[in-house]
Amino acid sequence: MYFQFITSITDIDRDQWNRIAGTDYPFTRFEFLAALESSGATNAESGWQPLHLLAKTDDDELLGLVPLYIKTHSYGEYVFDWAWADAYHRNGIQYYPKLLTAIPYTPATGPRFCFSDDLAEPHQLELQVEMTKTIKEQAQKIGASSWHCLFPEYPHAQRLEEAGFALRQGCQFHWYNRDFTSFDDFLATFNSRKRKNLKKERQKVHAQNVQLIRCEGRDISREHWQKFYEFYQLTYLKRSGHDGYLTGDFFETLGRTMPEHLMMVQAFADDKLVAAALCFKSSTHLFGRYWGCREEFDSLHFEACYYQGIEYAIEHGIQCFDPGAQGEHKIQRGFTPTATWSSHWLADERFDNAVRDFLQREQPGVEQYMIETAELLPFKQE
Repeated sequence: MYFQFITSITDIDRDQWNRIAGTDYPFTRFEFLAALESSGATNAESGWQPLHLLAKTDDDELLGLVPLYIKTHSYGEYVFDWAWADAYHRNGIQYYPKLLTAIPYTPATGPRFCFSDDLAEPHQLELQVEMTKTIKEQAQKIGASSWHCLFPEYPHAQRLEEAGFALRQGCQFHWYNRDFTSFDDFLATFNSRKRKNLKKERQKVHAQNVQLIRCEGRDISREHWQKFYEFYQLTYLKRSGHDGYLTGDFFETLGRTMPEHLMMVQAFADDKLVAAALCFKSSTHLFGRYWGCREEFDSLHFEACYYQGIEYAIEHGIQCFDPGAQGEHKIQRGFTPTATWSSHWLADERFDNAVRDFLQREQPGVEQYMIETAELLPFKQE
């Protein structure tokens, strides 16, 4: 067996990659990562240089892989380490480059170490240990300060902790399907006051003569993509002062290469498309990812980004709806505090110890925050 680092996902055959990464979780698919790369979102100039790790047999059979990037900044990650970078800078040490195992611009929990189905679980565990050692060695070879794995599934995070990584807990708000038969069935779990508030919110959208349509990936036209990208840029400009990390080519490429993972909520006023929310989906999860609008309508963001997604999940038997990072306003709409995880290794022992101490002190606060926000959920007392 040997290990190979590749600086472009196009250095490997698509079917080989997808055989290991799988084709259900959309964000580790070859098509998704290739679209990021071809559109310029992940390259050396953007600060996201691919350095994916492959594990192969001596006969060149692919056994495992890890998405990996050389980062020269901390944008687009959603697990914040700016204070760590500042501490390095104040001590005259370079924090960047660093190594990052994550899905660029995508705070969605999922597989980060991917293995062949032909490998039994004990061999997968052994291979993860070897891959971890190999990436640490590569970090030291290229002078990277650290290696971070963001939003892994908890078992992989545990294994990294056993390998010497510091474990960090975060919190997002996810919706869970309790075998609901309709949106009204879901609302029946709310207490009376919160149920009335949510119904009023949905009625506001209807009263403004806004019509919502859920459009599956294969039915999203090129004109729809162009309008969606216009909305995406406008919304980023309002919130952040720039026009977003992603390009129109990125979205249109996904529409061609992986439409089965896409669902777009489209809002029309006077027969004109005025807003849209783009979701990704697997067999078990719906992921709310991007939103944009040309005009502001009262409560339309909540309808397009949350309620339409919940309805879609119920109709299609999807177990979990992850609407994205942050947002305490999701709690009163039935989204439950959910733990997320990240794993961190810093080559400099002094800083590694300092970060571990910080994370140990941070975790009780995160856990208490999850308890307190859970008490604000709108559900009836059981």
